[in-house]
Amino acid sequence: MNDITSLTTAVTHQMYAATLTLAKREVPHDEVRPMSDRGAVSLEQVLWFVAAGVSVAVIATILWGQIKDKADDPIISPSSP
Repeated sequence: MNDITSLTTAVTHQMYAATLTLAKREVPHDEVRPMSDRGAVSLEQVLWFVAAGVSVAVIATILWGQIKDKADDPIISPSSP
């Protein structure tokens, strides 16, 4: 890492910290939620996550089956005319 990259990274972090500090001051105290309170996960979110995982597993199984079928085929050697 050279000096310009280090300087840019440091300035970026300082600006980000300042922005966070300013953002926290502008929000009224009664509207600020603690960082640990992120809300509950709904059943719908869980089901969407499970459905996405199952679909990825099904597609991976189909692709793996096709790869294994092609791997069992004999290799055709090229021949010269």
